[in-house]
Amino acid sequence: MRTTEQSSNYAHLDQMSTEELLRGINNEDRNVPEAIGKVIPSIQALIDQIVIRMRKGGRVFYIGAGTSGRLGVVDASEIPPTYGVADAFIGIMCGGDGAIRNAVEGAEDDENGAWADLAPYKPTANDTLIGIAASGTTPYVIGGLKAAREAGLLTGCITCNEGSPVAAACEYPIAVVVGPEFVTGSTRMKAGTAQKLVLNMISTSCMVLLGHVKGNKMVDMQLTNKKLVDRGTRMIMADTDITDYDFAKSLLLKYGQVRAAVDAYKAGKEN
Repeated sequence: MRTTEQSSNYAHLDQMSTEELLRGINNEDRNVPEAIGKVIPSIQALIDQIVIRMRKGGRVFYIGAGTSGRLGVVDASEIPPTYGVADAFIGIMCGGDGAIRNAVEGAEDDENGAWADLAPYKPTANDTLIGIAASGTTPYVIGGLKAAREAGLLTGCITCNEGSPVAAACEYPIAVVVGPEFVTGSTRMKAGTAQKLVLNMISTSCMVLLGHVKGNKMVDMQLTNKKLVDRGTRMIMADTDITDYDFAKSLLLKYGQVRAAVDAYKAGKEN
């Protein structure tokens, strides 16, 4: 039996108090970081290969169904505002964007569906496809990885079972075995948390390695609200000798980006 389908370590959830439920869930969640720590070498190997291709203009595609697909879409959608890079990471949800909110029955059983969904993006050998499937058995993901690999794309996966068909279909598998779920088989819980954390590690590391972070600051972030404008203004002040908040803010708004504003000031263009 797959680990993700094994019976919960807790019996009679329906008889637990609220506190007992919360402590049980929390105890199970503690296993996730430890499980991820065991597979960091696998995560590193995939990231190093991705970065090589991204330096040549390659993109990273995420594919998945259900919770796994939604997590990929979320991670990819946060890259442009955070790092100012469009279309570097693209999340493709099995069943289309409508399935982000409402399940599309049977879509995940189509082995040809993922590659068809990728076709409009005209994938190349510089691109990477990462299949996300807690069970490691989703036909949509397996078929997409096989087709991508045949087409020369770099392929990887994030799953929560060892020796899965999804892992066998790709070059760089990541299997985070977090154990049985608190609610038996509910992989939106620990497995979903593990997938989210690994996705964070992949996309963040790639953006740092590609130069979109300076020190520990998001110097290429988009200025989409007042909070980010304030953050950007203070970042400029911290990285220069500017002490006037309004002047720093005016530079940020003029150049539209922390990095560009700081570079212009240090080059003497705004003195």
